[in-house]
Amino acid sequence: MGGSVRSFNLEPGQRLLDKYLVMDRLGAGWEGEVYRVRELATGIERTAKFFFPQRNPRDRAAIFYARKLHKLRQCPIVIQYYTRERMVLDGVTVSFLVSEFVEGELLSAFIRRQKGGRLSPFPALHLLHALARGIECIHQMGDYHGDLHSDNVIVSRYGLGFELRLLDLFHWGRPRAENIHDDVVNLIHIFHEALGGKAHYARLPPEIKAICCGLKRSLILKKFRTAGQLREYLETMEWGR
Repeated sequence: MGGSVRSFNLEPGQRLLDKYLVMDRLGAGWEGEVYRVRELATGIERTAKFFFPQRNPRDRAAIFYARKLHKLRQCPIVIQYYTRERMVLDGVTVSFLVSEFVEGELLSAFIRRQKGGRLSPFPALHLLHALARGIECIHQMGDYHGDLHSDNVIVSRYGLGFELRLLDLFHWGRPRAENIHDDVVNLIHIFHEALGGKAHYARLPPEIKAICCGLKRSLILKKFRTAGQLREYLETMEWGR
């Protein structure tokens, strides 16, 4: 595992620190990989985020991420952090953070599973509202998500509305207005994706297009500067007659 690590290649059934059993890999990103693990002592399933060593010099990324999760622990959309662990894999010391495991389905898979591989406008609006409300809490805490996309969101329940959790967050440095703006623009991109993307955009109602703003960043941010402004817009929007 010398040099830059691209994957830890942890196998189901592999034991870690004689405390955890690897179940499966949930996802991967620039910073590392996320696995579902089971505590050997309790049988409880957890989420473990493993950091690529080259992305985590002096453990700064792992420590910052743990502190960020702790800071945002009151936001319902954020998974709850438990502990940090370190172990040696193929001769390299690796850090991983253990958090709660949330039952559900990746939003990207949920969208693909719908009829025609997309949501109709009203369910998509409920999805966007749930996302905006969740991200609003993060913004109110003076922080940001940093990497919002449909592979980072878990749909844990869907009925009259959506219950969503974030699989991962990202660190681009200290919070700035640009980070919050990026979150807002990414929310609109997820909404656009859920509606079927470019192939179906022309046939969408004008009220929906007024939210998407043609995916033009400047137009989106002129209308929605924060996730809270987007939520308020959705709660008061009117439909043409």
